Amino acid sequence: MSTDVVTISPELAIPEAEIVERFVRASGAGGQNVNKVSSAVELRFDIAGSPSLPEPLRARLLARRDRRLTDAGVLVIDAQRFRTQDRNRQDARERLAAFIAAGLSVPKRRIETKPTRAAKQRRLDGKRERGEIKRARTTRSWD
Repeated sequence: MSTDVVTISPELAIPEAEIVERFVRASGAGGQNVNKVSSAVELRFDIAGSPSLPEPLRARLLARRDRRLTDAGVLVIDAQRFRTQDRNRQDARERLAAFIAAGLSVPKRRIETKPTRAAKQRRLDGKRERGEIKRARTTRSWD
């Protein structure tokens, strides 16, 4: 990956200036090094205010219910899987690219359908049979 842009697809790339990275200490186990080195990366990308995203893609991304998305439309990615700062930075950018690439595909519009008369009848027959089975459990035939 190039360091001046994050490439999502051949037609779409995010410039470096739109990405804010902050390096913090990683949580969890790591030995003596974990308290000294800020190897974890917190990547922030403003989806709502990004001029490089097309409007339909921006709307699809903001409509996703993802816990990494803030109310202001900022995507926050925490990367601390690896020991080195450089590898965590690369991981965060890959996850950003994957998030945006997932929004590139336009979902097919659902065509509303009604269940057929036969399907309704099968459902009701199944419910009736199940009720009869349960009713048979309550009657005692050994008295």
